[in-house]
Amino acid sequence: MSPSPDIAVRPVTDDEIPAWLNALNIGFLRAPETLTPQELKDRSSHIDPSRTLAAFDPTAPTPQPVATFRSFPQELTAVGGRTVPADAISNVTVSPTHRRRGLLTRMMAHDLTAAKDRGDVVATLIAAEYPIYGRYGFGPATWTTEWTIDVPRTGLDPRWSGPADGGRVDLVDGATVRALGPALHDRLRAAQPGAVSRNERWWRINTGDLRVHGNWTEPFYAVYRSATGEVEGLVSYEADDTWRMKQPQNTADVNWLIATTPAAERALWHYLCSIDWITKVKCGWRAPDDLLPHFFPDPRAVGVTTHADWLWVRILDVVRALEARTYAGTGTLVLEVVDRDGFAGGRYRLDAGPDGASCVPTSEDGDLVLEAADLATLWLGDESAVRLAALGRVREQRKGAASVADALLRTSRRPWCPDIF
Repeated sequence: MSPSPDIAVRPVTDDEIPAWLNALNIGFLRAPETLTPQELKDRSSHIDPSRTLAAFDPTAPTPQPVATFRSFPQELTAVGGRTVPADAISNVTVSPTHRRRGLLTRMMAHDLTAAKDRGDVVATLIAAEYPIYGRYGFGPATWTTEWTIDVPRTGLDPRWSGPADGGRVDLVDGATVRALGPALHDRLRAAQPGAVSRNERWWRINTGDLRVHGNWTEPFYAVYRSATGEVEGLVSYEADDTWRMKQPQNTADVNWLIATTPAAERALWHYLCSIDWITKVKCGWRAPDDLLPHFFPDPRAVGVTTHADWLWVRILDVVRALEARTYAGTGTLVLEVVDRDGFAGGRYRLDAGPDGASCVPTSEDGDLVLEAADLATLWLGDESAVRLAALGRVREQRKGAASVADALLRTSRRPWCPDIF
């Protein structure tokens, strides 16, 4: 169906938020909800109407929105630990009655233009479907892996009763997590390319202090403290109640686990695998090169259940993006970025080294020609320009330029985003 210019795409008003929430449920195939005034207040407390878009069809019998889109401010950690301001995109839906009318394209253009004008360096999102967002200049910049641990096969000593490094693991409540978690997470994201900021609302929702998603099941929380008493890890998990032939076959589901040291990670995974009656542990979303399997004598006890793209990035300011990150090697590269939407297009000369980088627009011939989406894929260091050249997505104008790009851009550990939004 052709684009429908008669359909208005605009920010919502405060009074339209209930209808916007209902349209969001329709788009995500969730049952409609009747919210109490308090539930509506809690649900909409994080919604900035000026950054919350909807499409309205004037020919429809009711003024219900037929598409939804929301963005919010975020910080994204670049390689080396500096953060850049990001336009985080979420709640993107188009109702099934109004598909293929250009509504997402119009909402995306509205939001990205505003983000560029605000000075955001990148835009971010978690893509529900792979094929959609590349055409808007987004590229998959981090990946994620989910493992299931077969506890009896790990080879752990069943007599394990605590860390051998002098640290300790303690069960805590949600209030303690809200007190300890933000500072721990800030330390984690300062060292983890691809990590994004968490606000107070995140901690309240994920500890049950703010309940906006139906019934709440209180999880278990455990904290790891080093031998010096430093908080270095936190985990939230739940457990089912499964018995077969009078034998417990329970599974622990990890909601999230963050740690700032390998010792904390090891202690928390060993703790989870030492809980009586637990025979499987589902680890949740982890980095694809996570150390998890190798914390156990038999790494084959840890099997991959999901491996997929995760955080998608759209570069809005090439100069600031490339100058924000660090580089292990030294070199010069001229990038010719093709961007049909005009946010990042042009030629840029990157002079990079361990002491910093300079990126400036240039009229020099490009060494590499690539789409904005592929620059986003390379920016956090996860992808290889040589691989993209083999796929025909990067074109070398100077022989060996893709190898130079890899020497500059790739990182020894893969970027990771622990969050969904």
